[in-house]
Order: sequence, then C-alpha cells, then structure tokens
Amino acid sequence: MSEKNPIQVSDRIFRTIELLAKSGPSGLLDISNELELNKSTVHRILNSLICMDYVKQDPDTSKYSLTFKICSLSNQVLSHNSLIDIARPYIQNLAEQTGETVHLVQMEGINAVYIDKVEAPHNSVRMVSMVGKTIPLYCSGVGKAILADMDDDQIRQIWEQSELHTYTANTVTDYNTFLEVIAAIRNNGYSMDNEEMEIGVRCIAVSLGCVHHKLPYAISISAPKDRMKDKQITQYKKLLLNTKKQLLAELGQ
Repeated sequence: MSEKNPIQVSDRIFRTIELLAKSGPSGLLDISNELELNKSTVHRILNSLICMDYVKQDPDTSKYSLTFKICSLSNQVLSHNSLIDIARPYIQNLAEQTGETVHLVQMEGINAVYIDKVEAPHNSVRMVSMVGKTIPLYCSGVGKAILADMDDDQIRQIWEQSELHTYTANTVTDYNTFLEVIAAIRNNGYSMDNEEMEIGVRCIAVSLGCVHHKLPYAISISAPKDRMKDKQITQYKKLLLNTKKQLLAELGQ
C-alpha cells in the first residue's frame, strides 16, 4: 500500500486551520463542504489537530474552533522581530500626537502584514485592522509606499502576481495609472490610501525601506475620512517623515 502524499496531507491540515481562523466556530459538514473533502477525512484532520491542542470542539454545539495555541505561535514569531520593540515608542508617539491609529507593517510576498498596531485611546471609532492580518501591496497606503522604493521591474512582477480586486471605486487596477501613482509617491515621499480598500477610511504612509538588509517595512496613520482631511494630511506627512528620519537614525540606516 502506497504512503499518503505528505504535501497533500499538510495542505489539508493548513487549509483547515486557515478556514477556522477565517470563519470561526464551524460544524463538520460546513468545514467539509468548504474544503470540498469528505466528512471522514475532515474528521480525521480535526481529531489530529485536537490531539495537538490546535483545535477544540464545543461539547454543546459540536462545532470546532481554533485554540489560542495559534496565537502563541504568532507571538513567538513576532518576538524575534527586534524592529517591533525599537519602533514601538515611535508609533506610540505618533498615535498620541495625532489621536489616530498607527500601524507598522512588513512586506510578505505580494502583501503587507501588520506586525504592530497602536490605537489612539481617546477615539471611539476603531480601525478593523489587526496584527497578523495581510493586505495587498497594490492598493494599500503602506504597500504603495514599499513598492515606490523598488525599481519598475520589481513593481511589474508584483503587479502581475497580484489578484487585482476593485475594492472601491477608488481602487486603481490599471497599470499605467498605477505607475503614475508610484511616481507621485516617489516625488512626495509618502503615499495615500484614499478610500481604495474601504470606503470611509483614509491612510497616509511612509516606507522604512529594507531595515538591516531584511524585508521592507512601512508605518502608517489611518483614520475615518472625516478626521483625515487635507489639513491633517499636511500635518501627518511632516510627523511621519520626521518619525522615519529619527527611527532610521536609531537603526543606523
């Protein structure tokens, strides 16, 4: 009898984990239908994950959900990124100065991933972003800031690999128009997400470049559009560029 394909087994395990992370508590039939696998196969996968403490089953509803062991893994990964500790006082200061949410992101393939976030304590409107969430490079403020630091061939490669979605009427999905946006970012030193991913939310960002010759990073300020008008953008631009200068100086960049 031939052995099971280890890649197929791993693919099914991680697809199950990713599905539960996205959907929350789910029943066996729902998981089976979503993954397009038979129930007995999914049941074996879930039992294995339960044995490893990555999944739990509610005795009342019989639904499956992830345990916090996944969070423990992500925290361990983040703990090895010293930039988070170094940048934290800077993004905290930005949040205090602006009264808005500040993010630190890292490039990951064709996406950016939030690796730290500071929310302003006094505003009732909260951003839906969360540490660990990925966002596309081509239509986010942080992503475009990172791309503007690259040469045109690299940008073209990432553009072609990206799944282009029109999230809002402001999302740019024409490549020539996108290059004009990149040229403006290079000229201005900062980028904007002008309700391109979510209506009602604006973002201003600057790239930190490849810190210590590793992956590129960026920082941003996000706010509801009513709190980020042209006057605030002018103010935030200066704060971000000054923060970038101070942070890179501390990093010896």
